[in-house]
Amino acid sequence: MQGSGRQGPRRSLSSRVSDALRAQIEAGFYAPGDKLPTEPALIDRFGFSRTVIREAIAALRADGLVESRQGAGVFVIGPRQIDPGLKLFTGETDKISDIIEELELRIGIEVEAAGLAAARSSPAQEAEIQAQVDHFASLIAQGEPTAEADFLFHMAIATATNNARFRSFLEHVGRRMIPRVKFRTVMGGVDPLPSRDEPILQEHREIADAILARDPDRAREAMRRHLVTGIKRYRSLTAWRQAPKSDGDG
Repeated sequence: MQGSGRQGPRRSLSSRVSDALRAQIEAGFYAPGDKLPTEPALIDRFGFSRTVIREAIAALRADGLVESRQGAGVFVIGPRQIDPGLKLFTGETDKISDIIEELELRIGIEVEAAGLAAARSSPAQEAEIQAQVDHFASLIAQGEPTAEADFLFHMAIATATNNARFRSFLEHVGRRMIPRVKFRTVMGGVDPLPSRDEPILQEHREIADAILARDPDRAREAMRRHLVTGIKRYRSLTAWRQAPKSDGDG
């Protein structure tokens, strides 16, 4: 049967906002460098909650179409042309198998990145890695979203390899390499996994501690454990996704 039941109202709200803004950006209504309307203005325009608007902006930011500038607002930087061969992580998906495959690919790259960072990082790069751990902890304490900080932590490690190709890889795949970014988008802002910010913070600390101790083997193992644990988290969703839903769930 046709209808909106499959998507569900929660999914359609943030998608409706992001799709509308994306279409305007791609049509040139907003040019690169233009500032998007303020959050209150978008709430008034679309009639949706602050959470829905923030999820929509996060989706545009993950696609590389906009960037947030602290104290200034959200600015257009796209549309970005992505080589089809680089669309590994950029598409929205509600398939747990896709997320698990992406995490497996990241293991092959980021485990070695952690080892190289432990062997090659400069004092300034080590300070940046620690700063990102501290920033993540601060966001948890404030009850703020942590997905952006998660991405920046991994970018700091890629930079500390002093091999520009690691950083380029993460820049190409973008913030949607963080699974909860794309998964929460297609779930309409709902994350079925219990809060896992504290466990992730502890995993980040273990990786950072190994890098700062200049222990490549321990850094590789800590990164591997972090990503494998992520795979286990998403595998645990399989039963949740396969559970029978009532007619009201669509």
